[in-house]
Amino acid sequence: MPTLSTNRKAHKFFKLLETYEAGIELQGWEVKSIRQRRISLGESYIKVIGEEAYLINAHIPSYQKGQGELNNRRSRKLLLQKKTLLHLAHELSKGGLTIIPLKVYTRGAFIKLEVALAKGKYAFEKRKEEKRGKVKRRLEVEVKEAETTSEW
Repeated sequence: MPTLSTNRKAHKFFKLLETYEAGIELQGWEVKSIRQRRISLGESYIKVIGEEAYLINAHIPSYQKGQGELNNRRSRKLLLQKKTLLHLAHELSKGGLTIIPLKVYTRGAFIKLEVALAKGKYAFEKRKEEKRGKVKRRLEVEVKEAETTSEW
């Protein structure tokens, strides 16, 4: 189950509440391009329209240079169980939540997308988390230095 791409912004800007696995309806050239790890999820999101979910604004560049005019950012249908889709639609209707893609990976011959029901973080939460990360890294460096300087 190798990971082909991740959404690095997801953990910084959102609190992840629940995660789900979804299939993606793709064209042949998109599959080949994704298998070469050429997909960007940074600005993409999932929108529920009717009883179907779509991956919107994910960028998949063309597989070959001479392929001509292709829509690299087209909406792609997600394949979810109906029960899961209704649950996500219900949660979105409450307001304040969104669905974001986390990572693209393979499961056997299939390409899967991990999506999460998420809530946006406030600026003070982002600063607090960044400060916590800096403190943690500083402590790790100090511990490592103490281990190298100690004599046995």
